[in-house]
Amino acid sequence: MKKQFLLTLLFIPFFLTVAQETKSFDEDMNHAYTNAKKGIYFALSNIPETRKSYKQDLIEGDKLLASINLSKETNGVKVVSLGYYKTYTVEIVIYRSFDSLKKDGFR
Repeated sequence: MKKQFLLTLLFIPFFLTVAQETKSFDEDMNHAYTNAKKGIYFALSNIPETRKSYKQDLIEGDKLLASINLSKETNGVKVVSLGYYKTYTVEIVIYRSFDSLKKDGFR
């Protein structure tokens, strides 16, 4: 009985550390996801009239937030945004038609 109690006491700090690391992981991934969304909104707000595609980086305070790649397709646009935070990278790819962009006020 004492051995089980001692083993339990030894593993409690381990489980607390794992729970804390999971929380930190989720927060860091959410920051990277938010930065990728910022890239999407920036790209949709700045669709060029003449060029077929462009690449751009969003930088804020000496930190790379997102890398954006926008290309015009037959009836819409394709946007690829890579959001960065610390060592995490999240990629979002969206396809939007020109009609839905106009409806949402982007064009």
